[in-house]
Amino acid sequence: MTNDPIRFTPGSNQRPQSEVYREAYEQWVAADAAARLLDETKSAVFAQRVLEAMRSAPGVSMSKAELEVRASAEWRDYLTKMTNAKTAANKAKIAVEFHRMKYWEATQDRADQRFEARLAP
Repeated sequence: MTNDPIRFTPGSNQRPQSEVYREAYEQWVAADAAARLLDETKSAVFAQRVLEAMRSAPGVSMSKAELEVRASAEWRDYLTKMTNAKTAANKAKIAVEFHRMKYWEATQDRADQRFEARLAP
């Protein structure tokens, strides 16, 4: 399955729609889990880095160590990684909803065609 939901068109995929949904949901669940893990461990990672900063410079205050960690490139990289993971999870969720909407549209189109066929003389 492609990560670009815009390329999806009804009838272009010969696999059952349930399989398409399952794959899209699995991608979303995996991306969401990665984002939540980074978010849930943010405090622990920060505390570890502050502790490392305090150990490497004995006598430095906790507030100074926290400031150094927050100003570090490593912390910025961690926050960027966390943000990118959340963005990936959101995009995966959009893909799931896109597949759902396209399926609904295709189903509605078929219903409209059946209705029009009944009205035709």
